[in-house]
Amino acid sequence: MKRNQFLLTLLSAGTLALTSLANTPIEDQPPYQTKTFSGRINAVRAETSGGSLTIEGGTDMNAKVEMYVRANNWNDRLDKSEIEERLREYDITIAQEGSTLVATAKRRNNDRDWKKSLSISFKFYTPRNVNTDLRTSGGSIQLAALTGDQRFRTSGGSLSVSDVEGNINGQTSGGSIHMDRCRGNRSSNIDLQTSGGSIEAKESTGSMRLHTSGGSIRLTGLKGTIDAQTSGGSVNGSDIEGDIKASTSGGSVRLTDVAGSLDASTSAGSVDVSLTKLGEFVRLNTSAGNINVRMPLDKGISLNLSGNRIKIPLNNFTGDTEKDRIKGTLNGGGVAVTLSASSGNVYVNQ
Repeated sequence: MKRNQFLLTLLSAGTLALTSLANTPIEDQPPYQTKTFSGRINAVRAETSGGSLTIEGGTDMNAKVEMYVRANNWNDRLDKSEIEERLREYDITIAQEGSTLVATAKRRNNDRDWKKSLSISFKFYTPRNVNTDLRTSGGSIQLAALTGDQRFRTSGGSLSVSDVEGNINGQTSGGSIHMDRCRGNRSSNIDLQTSGGSIEAKESTGSMRLHTSGGSIRLTGLKGTIDAQTSGGSVNGSDIEGDIKASTSGGSVRLTDVAGSLDASTSAGSVDVSLTKLGEFVRLNTSAGNINVRMPLDKGISLNLSGNRIKIPLNNFTGDTEKDRIKGTLNGGGVAVTLSASSGNVYVNQ
């Protein structure tokens, strides 16, 4: 018994050590190589198959690129000579091509033992006005303090975008997305997608498309046109203004302090919403829960409500009322309010 406990303790300690190493940022170690560049820089192009990519804007007109190298096998600690030996299997480029910084790391033979492959990451320090084209299949991507067109892809890491203005187009197949203080305009969009993680969007403006197939969505302090969709989690938010669409196939929708037009739906949960100001419409739908909405009723409203039971104050109402359906107008009609709960109740200002 004691021997088994000892083995379990030893295994747990090893697991914790590996987890701690895996979560250690690559930047916590000294860069393997650093290059500086001068002159006009307005674009970054980077590609690596086993590491992260980071862009930090806001520097002067000069730029700097740091390369970080470590073993893909987290338990394999390499010295400089071992790294140099393994780097012989890679084509590394860190250069300036006109006004574009280019950094790539490609393995010459993909059939070699993956345990002896390397995780090669790049970190860029650039002026603020920079366009990016970034790709990695095995790490995270981070962008901060940039203005321009940003396009980035990863198959195995998270995305983080902070204080970025302009077109933002990012995708990941295996990580979460975090966005804060980003700004689009009339000619630019924010489009962030993940197939396997959650999305958090904060303090941002513009036209936003935020989609995930396998996680929850959290929205805070957003203004603009927002399309937030998930197939496998809840949608929660507060302090949102604009034209909002929020939908999920596998959770609830809970939004507070919403001002504007709202279209919210779920196939497997409840809808709980509070609106401080009405836009052109309110459409709430659930197939497997209740709808609970708090909203101003002192304006002209056209009602179309359905559910097992409906409760709503009907002052200055004209129309038809039944236990499971109400259709008519408040204050002469106006804003279209459609609330539908297929197997639940509808509560308005209750």
